[in-house]
Amino acid sequence: MAGRWEDAGVVRGFSTASANENLMVFVRAELARRPRLHVLDVGCGAARNAAPMAAQGATVVGTDLAWPMLEAAGRRVVLEGVAERVALVRAPMDRLPLRDASIDLVVAHGIWNLARSAAELRRAIAEAARVARPGAGLFVFTFSRATLAPDDQPVPGEPFVFTQFAGEPQCFLTEAELKGELLRGGFEKDPPGPLTEYNRPIAGRTFTRGGPVIYEGTFRAVPQS
Repeated sequence: MAGRWEDAGVVRGFSTASANENLMVFVRAELARRPRLHVLDVGCGAARNAAPMAAQGATVVGTDLAWPMLEAAGRRVVLEGVAERVALVRAPMDRLPLRDASIDLVVAHGIWNLARSAAELRRAIAEAARVARPGAGLFVFTFSRATLAPDDQPVPGEPFVFTQFAGEPQCFLTEAELKGELLRGGFEKDPPGPLTEYNRPIAGRTFTRGGPVIYEGTFRAVPQS
């Protein structure tokens, strides 16, 4: 998948993408709780969320593996006048170059679904929990299992990794699986209740592959015993 994120057209599209407004609402609420909010944007891409979060007053560390995305992110934060509030680092989702308990809000927006195995996803969640302070927020935006046909089978030996959507291994979890993985990793749903799901196929209609069905939700880091 790395090649796709280095494609000039893809980078250009992400460079002009607007922020997730639900994320911005959450960031403003977290800033009210912690005015000196430190945010980790995992898989920040071209800073579509990192730059607006910094503009709200947060200090942001954005990580990504694709150099073209990071270069575009660097240009965007300069253009929007927030370069002094954003640090950009090349790093994988499961090996974050940050101190333990140093982050007030973790943003995993369209990144954890790119994990190529359950083990990689679990390492990524564990890393997010490691760098999160107790009580830190987590904003998740990731693929739902409802993206795929009910009879699609996962990669052999994997519980929720499929190749049917894009020809590459990616994670597609049910709501129960996602909540379970996050709870085992150290994050509980906050507020309690169901995740928001976007683009779910309408019951009774013939299934056709289109864009992914998305889960979105907010969580909170819980102290580990």
